[in-house]
Amino acid sequence: MQAISVQQPWAFAIARGGKSVSNQALPTAYRGPLLVHASMRVDLKACDSPLIQAAGWDPRDPLATIGAVIAVADLAHVCSAAVAGGPCDCGPWADKGAHHYRLASVRALPRPIVALGRPGLWEPKPSLLTEVETMFATTAALNHTS
Repeated sequence: MQAISVQQPWAFAIARGGKSVSNQALPTAYRGPLLVHASMRVDLKACDSPLIQAAGWDPRDPLATIGAVIAVADLAHVCSAAVAGGPCDCGPWADKGAHHYRLASVRALPRPIVALGRPGLWEPKPSLLTEVETMFATTAALNHTS
């Protein structure tokens, strides 16, 4: 499994608001599960974006935190058409001139897990993966018994 650090409020929009594209400077051959880490940086101008507002941005939401893993998604596809100025159908979240990491099956964590991130795709420590898996398993067990 890989991880990616994304600035807030964009990370929140992935976890809660249906943002299915992460705009990246570099392509990747990786496909599969991906931890979504909210980086320590915040794009303050983006907080007023109509897309972010429509995604339900709320700085009081626990998933609006910084410096933590907040979701798991599947990196299903990378569209690089926009880098060459070509057309793509990646939707309103896709920036011109960026590689579009197409995300599917996004699952928000029940609570953030504090972790250090880094630029680009990175490999999370096994202890972080275990914590994420345990959190989902515990939540599933609680939901099954109630």
